[in-house]
Amino acid sequence: MTRVGIIGAGHIGSTLARGLVDRGHRVVISNSRGPETLTELVAGLGANASAGTVTDAAAAGEVVIVSVPLKAYRDIPAGPLAGKIVLDTNNYYWERDGHIAELDEKQTTVTGLLQRHLPESEVVKAFNHIRSSDILTTGAPAGTPDRHALAVASDHPDAAAWVASWYDAFGFDTVDIGSLAESWRVERDQPAYVVPQNREELVANLARATR
Repeated sequence: MTRVGIIGAGHIGSTLARGLVDRGHRVVISNSRGPETLTELVAGLGANASAGTVTDAAAAGEVVIVSVPLKAYRDIPAGPLAGKIVLDTNNYYWERDGHIAELDEKQTTVTGLLQRHLPESEVVKAFNHIRSSDILTTGAPAGTPDRHALAVASDHPDAAAWVASWYDAFGFDTVDIGSLAESWRVERDQPAYVVPQNREELVANLARATR
């Protein structure tokens, strides 16, 4: 059992909370509006889930998931996340987030921004290129023909390996695409973004990506 902090209770955050609780983990989930707005959600998740502030979730988790609009990434508290694996599910939607020059000019990646903001954390790109509705419904046991696959990217191999173990638990194969400098390959508008794909198809889509 792992204690997981979740910062962001939208579609991805709440879906991962359900999946993790169902797999025996304890979850502290938070949002920007305060724990009192999450009462119904945590009641539905059961005894292994609780609501807290963003700082509570960051401090409580052995592993922490960040699933907030990208424009809010600077609000993530760095101190409580030092030394921890941090999963970043974020994507850049300039219509929502406003234009970010470094991303528009291809100087960095979405998760690269978060890693820079959290220099003492092991940040890993995860669960960003799958629809929330597919996370708990399209997985399959290991060895299933055409098992769907998801990509992982990190500058920290142990963080990538942690995500690979979670992918397998959720029913997905893993394709490790290397460092965060390569994580643009699964960002918005690339061939691998939010399409069902097995391992071979994902590898091909990653290769087709253009920047």
